[in-house]
Amino acid sequence: MDNEIKAWMHDILQSVNEIESYFEDSPKEFQSYANDIKLKRAIERNLEIIGEAVNRITKKNPDFVIENTREIIGTRNRIIHGYDAVSDEMIWSIVVNHLPELQSEINNLLAS
Repeated sequence: MDNEIKAWMHDILQSVNEIESYFEDSPKEFQSYANDIKLKRAIERNLEIIGEAVNRITKKNPDFVIENTREIIGTRNRIIHGYDAVSDEMIWSIVVNHLPELQSEINNLLAS
């Protein structure tokens, strides 16, 4: 595997782990997230990093397969360019439903 792609995959994992770390001392509850502007911005920033890393991977190697590539990149673009159309529910759904799957997928790709 290309070293740049590996580095970007590690960036993805680091961002996922950072998001998970925000909930180490408190329960992972939507209302806590929705009421904490700093937490929301920190998670959004990490999602931007994830989206940019996936974008760079696909540009470097269009045949490299990561599930939901278009959605990940689209989320990054929406946070950056359509920030006023980003809902707390959308971001929260990504955090609880999709990041664990992405983390597992990236770990598996790095291990192979």
